[in-house]
Amino acid sequence: MICQKTDLGLICVDRAVYTLISGYAATKCFGVKGMAVRSVTDGLVHLLRREAMSKGVSVTFREDESIEIDLHIIVDRGVNIGAIGASIINEVRYNVSRLTGTKVEAVNVFVDSVHAG
Repeated sequence: MICQKTDLGLICVDRAVYTLISGYAATKCFGVKGMAVRSVTDGLVHLLRREAMSKGVSVTFREDESIEIDLHIIVDRGVNIGAIGASIINEVRYNVSRLTGTKVEAVNVFVDSVHAG
């Protein structure tokens, strides 16, 4: 958890806030079908519903009060994966920084599957 001291008191932002903002920003990008999670039992990649999208996001807190975000996504077939990755990185970094005031050191995008339909 990252906390900021102000004149009025202490403001602490929980990991869940970062995962929610990141997941929402990523899924709003063109060509992203949704967030992904790999099943422990069968090893297959599954598309997450909107209410469970935080399972496809991992946030690491760094000692310098910044964060690193890992996103596991499923993309639509026929889209430029490099362009989608760059778009997601920019959107997530911008939205997390703007809404929380936290420095985003890195955003790592992992394309776990391509949606055929």
